[in-house]
Amino acid sequence: MTRAWLFPIAVAAVAATCVAALGATITVTDAWYDALIQPSWAPPDISYGVVWTVIYALIVYAAATAWHAMRQPRNAEVLIGLFALNGFLNVLWSLLFFRLHRPDWALVEVVIFWLSIVGLVVYIRPHSRRAAAFLLPYLLWVGFAGYLNLRIVQLNPPFA
Repeated sequence: MTRAWLFPIAVAAVAATCVAALGATITVTDAWYDALIQPSWAPPDISYGVVWTVIYALIVYAAATAWHAMRQPRNAEVLIGLFALNGFLNVLWSLLFFRLHRPDWALVEVVIFWLSIVGLVVYIRPHSRRAAAFLLPYLLWVGFAGYLNLRIVQLNPPFA
């Protein structure tokens, strides 16, 4: 690995760690969460940490690879902005769902969150197909989480 790769990897790793830590701090599985009716196919709680760890590692790799593939500084700036927006939306979903106890609001937000990943894939793909491909598990996981969020809203109305 060359020095040219170390900076983007370090920046992406620090950013992903901050998003993950903030999201984990906001995510509280308390009595309210335990009382929610979950669909029978919902994964066990312990699996979320494992899946998110793998996804964050893939995001770091995708971000560093995409950053390295950007030929113009302006493209790299847009890339950073898109990842920053996505990180914000990632944390916002946890805030809405777990802290504010509003899965209904989180359901609306997860659509925007998912679209931000689509935007990243679309923006990155012309520069690096490999980097874009490494974001696909993230896209699938957030899509799955969105569907799970929908089912929780349907099984537990109303939220106020």
